[in-house]
Amino acid sequence: MVPPGGTAHIAEGSEPGQGGSMRVFRKARGAWARLARRVWTRRAAVVVLGCVPGLLAVLALVVCAVGVDRTVVERERPVAAPLPAGPHRAARPVIVPRSRWLDARSTHAQPPARYDDHVVAVFVHHTDSPNAYRCADVPRIIRSLYAGQTGVRRWDDIGYNFLVDRCGTIYEGRAGGVDRAVTGAHTQGFNHGTAGIAAIGTFGAGTSVPRAMTEAIAVLAAWKLGLSDVDPRATVRLVSSNDLSRYTAGTSAVLPTLAGHDAGFMTNCPGAALTSQLPGIRSRAAHLQGR
Repeated sequence: MVPPGGTAHIAEGSEPGQGGSMRVFRKARGAWARLARRVWTRRAAVVVLGCVPGLLAVLALVVCAVGVDRTVVERERPVAAPLPAGPHRAARPVIVPRSRWLDARSTHAQPPARYDDHVVAVFVHHTDSPNAYRCADVPRIIRSLYAGQTGVRRWDDIGYNFLVDRCGTIYEGRAGGVDRAVTGAHTQGFNHGTAGIAAIGTFGAGTSVPRAMTEAIAVLAAWKLGLSDVDPRATVRLVSSNDLSRYTAGTSAVLPTLAGHDAGFMTNCPGAALTSQLPGIRSRAAHLQGR
């Protein structure tokens, strides 16, 4: 089942071949051939080559060495190549893989992951589950969340891209690769080009938010946004893909690059207590990026 928030989307594309390069090669080669016919002898070849500047000299070497046309094979450029490395890349944190919480008995067949070009924003959530858990029990808790979302809700996978526990441990959520722009199912209308980070617990007004948890969210956001050189303190223009969003489909909205779930959807998530921590998380993430 396609996750809520829009139709399935795979950011694919290809670049047209540069067929003109062969034509340029032949034109230059023809020019050299005409020149060579006027002065060419085997004994004078080196002298002529020494008189031909730059590109024609290189072409002359090809003519002398090869004497026949050869096909130029160009390598295909990768699809959705990552942005060039910038000065604001944060270190990748330790991320516990799916295999640590999803056992063979719990998993089910699912379609291939869907991808966007880049992650340009992060949405922070809470799981609306009990806070008094042992961190050793977190794999079981995530497995339960997965079962609920893929069972009753009939989603094809857990919706969050990442989950963070109260001890500061970061878990891989949705399948597809933690370093890739996997399309999640976490924020109606804004699942494309974003990542969902879920804080395990419930963080309404008056609830204490563990320091280790907010630090882990900052570290994760700094790394994930840094892959696209996005400042966690900035804003980004996103277009809603779903009428169930806070914004009707097609509406362009300016949102924080590190936002709470309630910025894009009519909800109290991630809770007043965690929402109040977001300014500090943004600043910390920016600092980790070297800003």
